[in-house]
Amino acid sequence: MTTDSLIEAAARLADLREQIGRAARLTNRGADDINLIAVSKTHDADAISPLLHAGQRVFGENRVQEAEGKWPALREEFSGVELHLVGQLQSNKAADAVGLFDVIHSLDRPSLLTALAKAMDAAGKRIPCFIQVNIGAEDQKGGCAIADTPALIAAARAADIPLLGLMCVPPADVEAAPFFALLAKMAREEGLPRLSMGMSGDYETAIMLGATDIRVGTALFGERPSPARPVPASGRGMLRNSSN
Repeated sequence: MTTDSLIEAAARLADLREQIGRAARLTNRGADDINLIAVSKTHDADAISPLLHAGQRVFGENRVQEAEGKWPALREEFSGVELHLVGQLQSNKAADAVGLFDVIHSLDRPSLLTALAKAMDAAGKRIPCFIQVNIGAEDQKGGCAIADTPALIAAARAADIPLLGLMCVPPADVEAAPFFALLAKMAREEGLPRLSMGMSGDYETAIMLGATDIRVGTALFGERPSPARPVPASGRGMLRNSSN
């Protein structure tokens, strides 16, 4: 970790918080009313530490296994960290998630609800959850269908799972505002106070439509590197030949 990385992280965080505050004021709220979740998926401890030094304490991860590999050590070094699971959760990872995370954003089906309730009972603690709604009815995305969401909310309440609110990831490359507005309407109808919506490209719109929790990665960490593509067999042969 270099001095430059510390300065850059602090500057990015300050700039983001200023923009959050500007959007929040349009809804008669302040920056402190918006929970900024720094999404650190794919970033290692060296990339995360500068933000921790800058004062950020709420982070989001997509995968249980990845979080297990870096956060226990970071939490020993930095106090007050709150860790959110913002990615899809397999039912067989429910116990691990309950042991590691402080908040889960991706409760989206009865089988996962059952697994989480069992894991929470075994651990003797309750982990607050958001119910993820498939707000754009996209087959490739997780999330509870809009029509099924009231029943899942009722089942979670019956299982004594503390519900914070609703979460969504709107469809890409279209205007997000109508989807955010629909999620806000659903939350109001169910008496749920919090909305986990808005990412680096649309968090200001989300805040203006009622977001209480925004999940921001790129604006804090920069662009993630593209995953390496496997070299085809023919390409590997050409590469070998070219090195001769």
